[in-house]
Amino acid sequence: MKTLGLDGCRAGWIAISIDDENAGYWLLESDEKLKEFFEDFDRIFIDVPIGLTEKEYVRQCDAELRDVLGPDYQASVFNPPIRSALYAPTYAEASMTSFETTGKKISLQSWNITPNIKIVDKYLQENEELREKVYESHPELLFRILNGNNSILQKKATKKGLRHRLKLLKDNSKYADDFFRDIKEEYRRNQVDEDDIVDAMSLALFALRSVDEEIKTLPDDPPTDNTGLPMAIHYV
Repeated sequence: MKTLGLDGCRAGWIAISIDDENAGYWLLESDEKLKEFFEDFDRIFIDVPIGLTEKEYVRQCDAELRDVLGPDYQASVFNPPIRSALYAPTYAEASMTSFETTGKKISLQSWNITPNIKIVDKYLQENEELREKVYESHPELLFRILNGNNSILQKKATKKGLRHRLKLLKDNSKYADDFFRDIKEEYRRNQVDEDDIVDAMSLALFALRSVDEEIKTLPDDPPTDNTGLPMAIHYV
């Protein structure tokens, strides 16, 4: 089974695989390339909301994730827009649509990731087979698990936080050190940030682990949205 971790970055997506037969990293700078990787790999953990509510401002999975991560990391969990707001042409219109339905506007951070949400949603709507292999996850949850189910004291935007996360990855994968260094050397910071690299590697690690270990979800029995997509955060 070919496994992959995917995280959004300035240039598009950074994709990493750390399974021995397919180990590598790739910068995906077009929607077509993303679709190609969706079709080529068998198990993908991706940091993007999948499954959108129609009326509720907060998905249950995001609320439970915030509870697990604790107050210091709640800001790392964005509320995705409701489905009707996702396809609004402007931030102002999306916020108004959200406000009229939920009583709350969309945060600017959430609006900034709507292009990624839309393209992933588009492919999952067009090809239901992809729903069986593309799983929403969240790097901060994965790093918490790697850290013995304890929060990392420093956030990934700090040097200490980044080093701690990289050490956890190096302790669990022989590829982590080389991939981190090589990606930094090959791509500019305005293409891929350092935290994008460690996030994608955490997703890759847990995608690989999911081949042999049971996939769990927040919540335990996740609901689906009106298109049948699960609203869940996946981990092992």
